[in-house]
Amino acid sequence: MDAQRKGIRQFIIVTGMSGAGKTMTMKVLEDFGFITIDGLPTELLPQLFQLFAHRPSAVERGVAVTLDVRNVENAADFTRVVDDLNAVGTRVRILFLTASDEELLRRYERTRRIHPLGKHLSTSDGIAREHEFLAPVLERADIVIDTSRMDLPQHRERLLLEFLNEAEEEVSLLFSSFGFKHGIPQDADFVLDARCLPNPYYVPELRPLTGSDRAVRDYLRSFPETNEFLERTGSFLDFVIPQYLNAVRGQLHIAVGCTGGRHRSVAVTEWLYERYAQTSRGVSLLHRDRGQGTI
Repeated sequence: MDAQRKGIRQFIIVTGMSGAGKTMTMKVLEDFGFITIDGLPTELLPQLFQLFAHRPSAVERGVAVTLDVRNVENAADFTRVVDDLNAVGTRVRILFLTASDEELLRRYERTRRIHPLGKHLSTSDGIAREHEFLAPVLERADIVIDTSRMDLPQHRERLLLEFLNEAEEEVSLLFSSFGFKHGIPQDADFVLDARCLPNPYYVPELRPLTGSDRAVRDYLRSFPETNEFLERTGSFLDFVIPQYLNAVRGQLHIAVGCTGGRHRSVAVTEWLYERYAQTSRGVSLLHRDRGQGTI
């Protein structure tokens, strides 16, 4: 039965690494108007969908369900259930949350939690085992979000881009900026390095500004290498974007980095966003480290 005809606008499975932010994600989605259900066994997903498909008035925004290693017996069963739902017209989107192993370890140490795979494993062994178990699920994910350096406002903003953008259309193309000194986003499909461009940090009057400011953008554009960088990058992406979206996955995350994530990467990301916002639907922009400092 078609989810759109029956009124369920979005049916989302929230999964991923333990400690990567599933609980926070569900709270945010609930604030957005989703019905959220935590810890549902995989085999009950079809029944859940049928229940809400026959009660469309009870669903404001959509339905979100969490699944993790505690309620998925094996990844093959999980992917089979998703395939069965898609086969009958249910549009299921899989949101996979991840974080660096170092960040996951810090979170476990901070909360003094035991990894859900059991007391007989160390936390690091549990994380490694969970990576292996969830690998097939990650391959099927429609959206992957790395929460390693996200605070709650950034997490909320990212979910807002994915599930509540103003045009009510799915985000298919995400441009983000970051600083290499703060780590590369693990959920990026392509990483572009803008450190080869002139650095506004070394211009005293530009140092306090960001790549969103006109003075920084004008400074970067005054160098021929910046314009050639953008031209060559644009030509590459003109070819890659449609190929990737059509053949690989319905979403593409292109991350642009510089040293601190404040000047060059921000400007380049905004130029790319402006280029494709005119020609593509569902294009979004995110600056991860723009407010981290002036280095």
